[in-house]
Amino acid sequence: MSHLPTTSMTALVLAGQREGRIDPLADAAGISLKCLVPVAGRPMILHVLDALAASPDIGRIIVSVNDSAALEVLEPIRALVQAGRLRIVPARHNLVDSVMDALADASFPALVTTADNVLLAPDAIAEIGTGADVANADIAVAFARASSVLAAHPDGQRRFYRFSDDSYSNCNSYWLRSRTALGPIEVFRSGGQFAKHPLRIVQAFGFLNLIRFRFGIGTLEGAFRRFSRRFRCSIRPVILTDGAVAIDVDNARTLGVAEDLLHARAATMPIAAE
Repeated sequence: MSHLPTTSMTALVLAGQREGRIDPLADAAGISLKCLVPVAGRPMILHVLDALAASPDIGRIIVSVNDSAALEVLEPIRALVQAGRLRIVPARHNLVDSVMDALADASFPALVTTADNVLLAPDAIAEIGTGADVANADIAVAFARASSVLAAHPDGQRRFYRFSDDSYSNCNSYWLRSRTALGPIEVFRSGGQFAKHPLRIVQAFGFLNLIRFRFGIGTLEGAFRRFSRRFRCSIRPVILTDGAVAIDVDNARTLGVAEDLLHARAATMPIAAE
């Protein structure tokens, strides 16, 4: 029997990887899928699913992955599937098609995140939904200020998007109000990580926005107003309080950082009475 919130977001977790590409973390752990790399003693995707399942703002959860059988052996995932809360769908060859396929029959609004976003928490999920509603956004993109990220952990991030008002890090979380909001995600067909690959900004957002991006001209809000005009819909940034959400597990360094923060969170959790 399904127990879903009356009014809720659909959550999509992107857990796929390119065919033929061996992720270094997965290779070091002796497994085939990055989403199953152990983080603080558990497959990383379970940390993300814990946050989504615990959030009163999330209803149904969809996981897009190359090998569904590898996930279905995990008891917490089986429990969510049996409860009617979770559905596993096959990943496609690229990110855009994976999102389009996974959300083809989904209800909206939808929150899209990644399996390596292990520090996502229910409070941050609520902030994204509330911020998107307050901004009357068609699409909302979660960010954290550099100061918040570094306060969470001094080695949390080494690259930030620099603007005239502040520096920010993307939190790998995207809110979509309706199915029509799927159109602009075509900008990700060439890949994300714009801070590492500035030429992708030219392809996605235009040459003038690359110049502004490279030299920190204008504010984050101003940049998103320009994006909104370019794509003819309201695209808004939502600034999260918890900078830890911007620290995803990409390499051995961020794996260690995430484990430090997860252990610290666990130490502050109240002990259940026996």
